[in-house]
Amino acid sequence: MEKEWTVYILECADGTLYTGITDDLGRRLRAHETGKGAKYTRGRGPLTLMHQEVYPDKSSALKREYELKRLRRDEKLAIINKNNEESRV
Repeated sequence: MEKEWTVYILECADGTLYTGITDDLGRRLRAHETGKGAKYTRGRGPLTLMHQEVYPDKSSALKREYELKRLRRDEKLAIINKNNEESRV
């Protein structure tokens, strides 16, 4: 059975958003925080996990990551805000 994959959005200290995927979110967040994650997030900490979605396989996670990366910032923020509202209910 294939591992679950997570698509996530981070907010950097400079207010920018970074979208990525991983099969181990905790490990990936530690890598970002220690400067061993994506080149984009280096020097932009502290980082805040704003959104995450779990997918059953890497292929579907990659497709969703691609969709999210093509969105404008305001569209990403709308997804983040919707997710936060749903988690409060």
